[in-house]
Amino acid sequence: MADHIATGQQLANKAEKKLFCCCALFGSNYEDAAELFLKSAKSFKLGKSWDKAGSIFIKSAKCHMKLDNKFDAAKAYVDASHCYKKTSRKAVTIFMEIGQHIMAAKYCKEIGDLYELDQDFEQAKSYYEKAAELFDIRGDSATSVIQCKQKVAQFSAQLQQYQKAIKIYEDTAQQSLNNNLLKYGVRGYLLNSGLCELCRGDIVAITNTLERYQDLDPTFSRTREYRFLADLAASIDNEDVASFTRVVKEFGSITHLESWKSTLLSRVKDALEAKVMEEDDLT
Repeated sequence: MADHIATGQQLANKAEKKLFCCCALFGSNYEDAAELFLKSAKSFKLGKSWDKAGSIFIKSAKCHMKLDNKFDAAKAYVDASHCYKKTSRKAVTIFMEIGQHIMAAKYCKEIGDLYELDQDFEQAKSYYEKAAELFDIRGDSATSVIQCKQKVAQFSAQLQQYQKAIKIYEDTAQQSLNNNLLKYGVRGYLLNSGLCELCRGDIVAITNTLERYQDLDPTFSRTREYRFLADLAASIDNEDVASFTRVVKEFGSITHLESWKSTLLSRVKDALEAKVMEEDDLT
């Protein structure tokens, strides 16, 4: 292992020299530096020096970005994330063994973020669930626990585990209503839950859900989020794809829709279009 680490360091030093050795005609040699950094990172991997390998992969990625070689840059960033996952997992185990649950929770979040970057939502969900559990064990702030649970709900929704996501969002909304520091987020939790309910495709259930939300928080019916969900439900009930599209566009022009929410809305729209086409074929 020591030999691999030594080789990795030698290659990294050569890459740094290539990177900063400029001449009047050619400038920095990013292509050679990128290749040397890549070889260096692989050597560090063989030496199981995961943190170092991760940092060198990132240097290789940055060189590729300078060359506008986005494909190889993306691959290098993914390689870096895999290395960091190795070291973070080990850190979680050690911190748990010595009773440092808050540090273990923070590393669980870090691993979850890396899996999210890889779009491995199942693993990301698993690590965020563990982070929420660890924060809760130590009686850490409700905000930390809620933030982790919201990520679990988001990943559940992306994995089409809508009932699990709905329960988390509704439970969080209920818990936040009587907390002055947290109640500002209630409308967002209910919006997210409502979008998951729309994905389930039962218009009666959607209507009942909106009524329950009004009972839960009487102020919700006066929000843009409530009107958005109600208008979407009406579009689905009327089988009006154009109306559905318009409602989403109008809401999105004022309130930013994160990509995962846009994904949910696309699923609902696709299901609505399929239903309309099926009924058109029958007539």
